[in-house]
Amino acid sequence: MQTLDHVLVLCPTKDRHRAWLEESLPGTVFTYSTPAEVTPEQLGEADAIFGNPKPQALVHATRLRLLQLNSAGSDAYVKPGVLPEGVLLCNATGSYGLGIAEHLLGMLLVLSKKMHRYRDQQRQSLWKPLGEVRPVWGSTVLIVGLGDIGGEFARRVKAMGATVIGVRRRGADKPEYVDELYQTEELDRLLPRADTVVLCLPNTPETRGILSRERIGRMKEGAILLNVGRGSAVDADALCDALDAGKLWGAGVDVTEPEPLPADSRMWRTENLLITPHVSGGYTLPETHDRIVRHAIENLTAYCEGRPLQTMVDPETGYRKLG
Repeated sequence: MQTLDHVLVLCPTKDRHRAWLEESLPGTVFTYSTPAEVTPEQLGEADAIFGNPKPQALVHATRLRLLQLNSAGSDAYVKPGVLPEGVLLCNATGSYGLGIAEHLLGMLLVLSKKMHRYRDQQRQSLWKPLGEVRPVWGSTVLIVGLGDIGGEFARRVKAMGATVIGVRRRGADKPEYVDELYQTEELDRLLPRADTVVLCLPNTPETRGILSRERIGRMKEGAILLNVGRGSAVDADALCDALDAGKLWGAGVDVTEPEPLPADSRMWRTENLLITPHVSGGYTLPETHDRIVRHAIENLTAYCEGRPLQTMVDPETGYRKLG
């Protein structure tokens, strides 16, 4: 059994979240701040932090034993020298699947049914059919990154009648909501089969640029690309070129490189490219916000009770530790 005398909360919280946190660890002092406003003194008092402090600020966190992120991504915190020695790192994987999977489904349907183009016509008072649309039913969906987010999306498109191919970085038993499962090394062979390619990847050295110009060239004529992982996974110029040339039916991205996307980026002006400003996760869906807080409570209480922590991050890979 261990105690956490002082927990610093940098994740945005509502009254109900603060009540949940304080009821879960009676006797623990909770301090609420933000990554922008937190002081060195507050960081120095914390035994645990729930939220995403600025990595450079962690030099002040001399008592820190546990950092529970409110994000699924943890790449900024696994860089050498960021975390003090011996600090346990957990992310919020498992909290975002519902919200992001539904966002992905929305983008897929908008693009498949040309809803974005009809919206553009509406602003011009144009009554003009735009020709054929595409079904999800009977299509082949390739999901690269079959964690919580990819798995939740796989369940939804599988229920709609799609054939689902999953790609993971290492082997595992095939889930029932996936028709075929492969490792990343098979990606080049799989791309030409897919009507829709979905990227649900963290930012790691292995995933940066994974969808290169050459791989975009391998995609099926008329395919759709969706990206909710990190903008660094896709060659943006190559994607715009493929859309301008009519090779791809469309693309939907909730992430870009950099963020915010500069006003002069050609992505803003590329036809059939649907852009949302990294809002599929986060706090736009109240249930996602609740799940992030509940997940943090589970890990904070597990730490105090000596139980295994969920979603501990392997600092060597930046991925959640398994087993």
